[in-house]
Amino acid sequence: MAEESTRHQGILVVGGGMSGLTTALEAAEAGYETIIVEKNPYLGGRVSQLNQYFPKMCPPSCGLEINYKRIKNNPRIRLFTGAEVVKIDGQAGDFTATIKLAPRYINDKCTACGKCAEAVETLVESAFDYNMGQVKACYLPSPMALPYRYVMDPAIASGPEGQKAKEACPYDAVDLEAAEETVELPVGAVVWATGWTPYPMKNLDTYGAGAFPNVISNVMMERLAVREGPTGGKILRPSDGQPPKKVVFVQCAGSRDINHLAYCSGICCLASIKQAGYVREQLPEASVSILFIDIRAQDRLEEVYQKAQEDEGITFIKGKVAKIEEDGSKNLILEAENTATLEKMTVQADLVVLATGMVPNTEGLPADVAKDDYGFVLADSGKPGFVGAGVARKPYNVAECVQDATRAALLAVQAIGRR
Repeated sequence: MAEESTRHQGILVVGGGMSGLTTALEAAEAGYETIIVEKNPYLGGRVSQLNQYFPKMCPPSCGLEINYKRIKNNPRIRLFTGAEVVKIDGQAGDFTATIKLAPRYINDKCTACGKCAEAVETLVESAFDYNMGQVKACYLPSPMALPYRYVMDPAIASGPEGQKAKEACPYDAVDLEAAEETVELPVGAVVWATGWTPYPMKNLDTYGAGAFPNVISNVMMERLAVREGPTGGKILRPSDGQPPKKVVFVQCAGSRDINHLAYCSGICCLASIKQAGYVREQLPEASVSILFIDIRAQDRLEEVYQKAQEDEGITFIKGKVAKIEEDGSKNLILEAENTATLEKMTVQADLVVLATGMVPNTEGLPADVAKDDYGFVLADSGKPGFVGAGVARKPYNVAECVQDATRAALLAVQAIGRR
């Protein structure tokens, strides 16, 4: 136990998604100094990339806008974006966190006027759109970015394009001399709320992922439906930009499989049902099939499943896909087994959406804490003062992340309050 004189009352929250934001706000509004460290140059995490989320089918702005306002109005919250925690030493009440800050090349004088983007011609892949589109090498990283300022891609910072951006900025916000920095911060407790990464499509070669342009992931489908997304909110086939007529969702793509992810992520069934609704609403003539092992829709969300079953344009097939192939027109042929009848079947589609699972962002975690066999931080982390939250701890939907983050904030406050 740290001595009274060395105890720190601050709380470090690693991750700026819905879990991290909730944890930080709950702790700060309870009177504790809180530091948010987010690897991306903006807050919001995966939620900010969604079109809608359960249970109210809200757009991201529904929850994030309120939380951003609370953050801006709370002097107890300090933000580090484009930052990564590389080391954590010490014990509850007396941790030292080492944080690496990546150069942004555009400082806090930025007003997001966009003059820098107008001045450059270089295009880079849009990570926010899962590389389905391109943006200028000076870009606003998210439509609701907090902090609301541009970022410069490092590829142009030392060249003539960077100089063009600097000369175009009327506020002297472009800093081409920016360099990586390292800071050390004393804190009393740490909450690890780093969220998740979609299971890599490249691992699903039997489904044609990466090889066939019209095989996409569920997170990519979400961006296709967003008005600010790469297609302006239109659900289109990547191969030819045409609206699909037959969409097939493949559940448990790599999940519940000892060769990939042995566990169930819990939310994928409902995510596909939600996205089937996107298709039917936007393309009422299109048909949708959902191939599943079993449907997991718990509690009140069972109603979402029941409503989808009533839609004549949505067909549920209890089946396991073995292979996906492509014909000469970029359409897709799925070979599967109907596990209800034990018959082999062929399903045709012009767009396939793979329901990939949730992988916790805990690899290389810079502290000796307990994790389960799948990489999730255990409820008892084995390190007093260190708490997991949200999907870093367990697969959750957005509402569950908020609940779990509230628990994490309470545990962090208790850890630094003990004497």
